Amino acid sequence: QVQLVESGGGLVQPGGSLRLSCAASGSIFRGNTMGWYRQTPGKQRELVATITRDGTINTADSVKGRFSIFRDNAKNTVALQMDSLKPEDTAVYFCMGVWDLRVYWGQGTQVTVSS
Repeated sequence: QVQLVESGGGLVQPGGSLRLSCAASGSIFRGNTMGWYRQTPGKQRELVATITRDGTINTADSVKGRFSIFRDNAKNTVALQMDSLKPEDTAVYFCMGVWDLRVYWGQGTQVTVSS
């Protein structure tokens, strides 16, 4: 089993920044992709950004140029730096990771962008 714990969500004004962090623990080996998805009420969970162990990044068009993803393989952590935040970025953000071909999810952290 793998546990993912997120931190760093909160309330921020439009144009502001937040950094989300996620730490993985448990049976961690042969891990590959880690990343972030987000979800708003009534909508499906959507990709924000993912990063593989070798550093290949996949970013949603809606956040390109504003969000950056970072990974520390030694510490099994992944972070999402969110700049120039917009109200439409408001969502619950979920950390995810793939170990032994199984997808694990964190419990989610709320990000609210509002004045």
